[in-house]
Amino acid sequence: MESNIKLGKLFGIEIGVSYSWFIIFFLITFSLWSNFATEHSNWPSFWHLIAAVTTSFLFFASLLAHELSHSLLALSKGLPVHSITLFIFGGVSRIEKEAMNAATEFWVGVIGPISSAAIAGLFYLLALIVKDPNSPVGAMAGWLALINLGLAIFNLIPGFPLDGGRVLRAAVWSLTGSLQKATRVAASVGQGFAYVFIIGGILLAIQDNVVNGLWLAFIGWFLLDAARSSQQAMIFERAMRGARARDVMSADVPNVDADISLAEFVDEHLMRTGRRCFIVLRDGQMQGIITPHEVKAVDRAQWPHMTVEQVMRPFETMRWVDPNTDLQRVLELMDTDDVNQVPVIAEGHLEGIIRREHLLRFIKTRVEFDY
Repeated sequence: MESNIKLGKLFGIEIGVSYSWFIIFFLITFSLWSNFATEHSNWPSFWHLIAAVTTSFLFFASLLAHELSHSLLALSKGLPVHSITLFIFGGVSRIEKEAMNAATEFWVGVIGPISSAAIAGLFYLLALIVKDPNSPVGAMAGWLALINLGLAIFNLIPGFPLDGGRVLRAAVWSLTGSLQKATRVAASVGQGFAYVFIIGGILLAIQDNVVNGLWLAFIGWFLLDAARSSQQAMIFERAMRGARARDVMSADVPNVDADISLAEFVDEHLMRTGRRCFIVLRDGQMQGIITPHEVKAVDRAQWPHMTVEQVMRPFETMRWVDPNTDLQRVLELMDTDDVNQVPVIAEGHLEGIIRREHLLRFIKTRVEFDY
């Protein structure tokens, strides 16, 4: 999941929030505000809102700490982490590689619930120190202790992609020696729990508990989608195993002169050939790449007045791979940089281009023959 709003970096990890996060932040804040106003009517009225907003921020800080525990442990095990994103259903760490062994998978999974339980313990300790559960600090600490304990327990559900699912996958992986089989089992269990949540949510809604029912059903839907995605990712990874960039790249890459206008490029090259990726040359030297994506970003009225060089993606800003790069790494680069083409360079010379559609065709063929 990509961040819509980037907040900065912690320990070299990009931290961001999805726009959907604001929805859940508002809902939790409003719920807490109502709860504090009802349960603690003796507080000054402005304290109800202050406590609600502060508690919401501390809750999401707890979620961030939960995800950081996953990410920092993954980094310590040599697994690169691209980002952490907070969104409507919580948070997600984007770890770019699978664990190398079952032990690493176990610890990366179990550290999340451990961290949430530890955070719950800290807030419970604060509540004990305050001694007055009806004071603003005591009420906030008590709620945060309970919600983090609940988060730890919820994440121990043994279904992928929850932390408990990673622990289950580690156990099956250790027993069978097969990451693929372990992923299939953990994802299937995850889908089972997802259906339980969906059905339970529908039953709650039928019994006039509409808000909680819909929320539970939405969580189930999210888990179902995530479990299916993990199975799909496993199939893709298996199909790409042993394949290199040279196996998929297209060596036949058309080129255009840097000085031609966008209008000429569209009329004489895009429309006539149907090709979608072109190398931009100046005096025989590659300057960059231009695709329909760059063209469509320019107002059509400006096409006759702008050159391809002005809108291309310059070569020096592009990520590239060599012919021996693992295909899984190529796909990771595409996803990380949100691009559909990656140049293949050997000894300073362009060998070809890998496009996302090349990868998908390659994967589809291997999957069809269970290769």
